[in-house]
Amino acid sequence: MKHKAWLLPLLMGGSMGATYLLPKVGAVAQSAVIMKMPYHIGVWSFKEITASQDEISTLAPDTEFSKALCFSPRPGETNPDGYPIADWVDLSVVLSGSDINNSIHRPERCMPAQGHNITGSSDQILKLANGRQFTAKRLVSVQSVRNASNTKREEYLKYNCLTYYFFVGHDRVTNDHLARTFIDMKDRLFHGVDQRWAYISISMKYGKVPWITAKEVSEAEADTKIQKFLADFSEHQIDWNQISR
Repeated sequence: MKHKAWLLPLLMGGSMGATYLLPKVGAVAQSAVIMKMPYHIGVWSFKEITASQDEISTLAPDTEFSKALCFSPRPGETNPDGYPIADWVDLSVVLSGSDINNSIHRPERCMPAQGHNITGSSDQILKLANGRQFTAKRLVSVQSVRNASNTKREEYLKYNCLTYYFFVGHDRVTNDHLARTFIDMKDRLFHGVDQRWAYISISMKYGKVPWITAKEVSEAEADTKIQKFLADFSEHQIDWNQISR
């Protein structure tokens, strides 16, 4: 049995290394994602933001970004000035470029650099109103954010955070980065096609959130809202005619 213990890592390493030996040019199969952000979906309003220089410099130059802060008023809740208090989520869509070796990656790689300590990971099936469904990756983390209002000393605030993500190719959806890599290899090797993938991620803070003063936001409440948002966004922003059933 001992010889089998090293066989699987060897095969996986050889398969991953083979990516560098695949043909460099092929027909491009565009992702089914619509990159242009909407102004609103349902109760959510979208405010487009630009990608940071760190994000841009990490990936290939022809990588495309579409990011937004999305807001939804909490019914009956206002601040002392009478303005509505809102839930908000961070939304990011990253479309891979032509370089399969320097393309999008799973967020577990970069989240620690953004202050996240990931404490849980699981799969979550999301069902859409159009009858489709797909599985997203669900991450639970605690994010440390520097308190910019404290100029006297370095201080960090901690927030509980939920993050969901998945990948959308030309004709399929997956939350498995390794599976996506093997699909890329097969398409390039056997079909001469470079599949362009989009990585969609959304995150929402919960617990004691500074701008929501009436009560703490429970994990269950955040989960319900983020799943509903992601299902509505996916139905609106993915061309499901391209996706295989």
